Amino acid sequence: MKPSLRRRLVFISAGMIILSIVICWMMNLFLLPGYYENSKKKQLDSVYVKAAELFDANDWESITIDEKNKVYDQIDKISANSGVTMYIMEVKVNVESGLVSSVDYLYPVISDRMMERNKEQFSKYVMFKQLGDVFDENYQLIKETENYELYKVYDDRIGSNYIELVGGLNGSYWIYVRSNYQSIRESAAISNEFLAYAGIIVTVLSVLIMIFVSSRYTKPILALAKLAQKMEELNFNVRYEEKRSDEIGVLGHSMNSLSDKLQETISELKTANNELQLDLQRRSEQEQMRQEFLANVSHELKTPIALIQGYAEGLQENVNDDPESRDFYCEVIVDEADKMNKMVKKLLSLNQLEFGNGQVHLEHFDVREVVKSVLAASDILFRQQEITLSFAETDPVFVWADEYMTEEVVMNYVSNAINHIGGERIIEVKITSSEGRARISVFNTGEKIPEGEIDKIWNKFYKVDKARTREYGGNGIGLSIVKAIMEAHNQQFGVKNYDNGVEFWFELDEKAEN
Repeated sequence: MKPSLRRRLVFISAGMIILSIVICWMMNLFLLPGYYENSKKKQLDSVYVKAAELFDANDWESITIDEKNKVYDQIDKISANSGVTMYIMEVKVNVESGLVSSVDYLYPVISDRMMERNKEQFSKYVMFKQLGDVFDENYQLIKETENYELYKVYDDRIGSNYIELVGGLNGSYWIYVRSNYQSIRESAAISNEFLAYAGIIVTVLSVLIMIFVSSRYTKPILALAKLAQKMEELNFNVRYEEKRSDEIGVLGHSMNSLSDKLQETISELKTANNELQLDLQRRSEQEQMRQEFLANVSHELKTPIALIQGYAEGLQENVNDDPESRDFYCEVIVDEADKMNKMVKKLLSLNQLEFGNGQVHLEHFDVREVVKSVLAASDILFRQQEITLSFAETDPVFVWADEYMTEEVVMNYVSNAINHIGGERIIEVKITSSEGRARISVFNTGEKIPEGEIDKIWNKFYKVDKARTREYGGNGIGLSIVKAIMEAHNQQFGVKNYDNGVEFWFELDEKAEN
């Protein structure tokens, strides 16, 4: 099992609490006695200073009883507030021996038994000051100053420890202060025992609290981890929904921003990749078109070039000397050169349209006039081939398109109809309007286009009937030009078979908006 963050937080918290308890336990055991003793020293120092200030402020030789009682009241307050026992006494010393001759207690009023015991002990302190060490092992000097001494004392009689201060006051007056000093090690042991029990309870409660608290942080972190896994699977629809203002909330909102940016970047990459694929496909198609174009052009030009070359060589070698033969040879050469010239012009026009070089200039013009112009130009062909033309005069039909290109489409449709005329030899041209669109159609009687060939007739150099196409000099480019022009206009066009012929049509917008 992998160590989870939640488990780590609980273990770390419990460890910190236990470590804190152990440190407190060690401090109680080793540092508390010294700290306690120093605190007692400071307390007795403060008591001495306050008492000395009271005696220095009064002349005890001439002070009245009422004034002494006021001082004693103040000493009571100091003693009570400090938790110490204080004695004020007058000490008389034998001039010859230098030893204490008498001790008279001024404060407080105590029993004779207590007075005698304190007098005996106090006399030892005075003698220590004068004679040196007169104490047994129960007395330990812990501080000595110019004005007073501090002793740590063990009282065998009651089995208690004390800290006692003895110092001189103004004149022959002395102060004796005693404070209970219980065994701090015993107190520390009791404190440590209590601390151990309290530590166990606190540790258990802290672990439970930490489990609850950590779950509030680990759950959103796990939610963020799942969110990251979804993002790793490229699913950017998942969102961090919780509204938090802490670091986890900031991280969640940052992941949402990251998800949006990644989705946007991947979308851009996909678009760029798609465009690249399309570009490669276009390049491939263009290369294929170029190869087909070269092959078809070579094929289409091979025959007229061969004819021109053959007849030109015949003229050069004077194969026939009569004028009629020479004229015939010249007519063939001129005719084939004219066909080549027309084909090259159509190829150049188609090339411009297919590669986007042919600009479409939208104009508002009457398409009826364009159709009438093309039909008028083709009138001599209608009469030569005994074709019956049907064109119903209509009101003006204004459209938005390139007028020159529109004329090219009509011309190709009419030429195609003339070249494939058959049956009753009728060509019918119509212009109809419907829902803001004008449809121009050219119908000719004759053979239908095979259904399998309909989609192919718009390809360059494609010929349904190659023999017939060659007969009238076609090269399979006219309908390709129609397709390119209509696609440049983004308009519809097509062909439809009937029982007695074929109809080609295209549409143009009558309104400015497409």
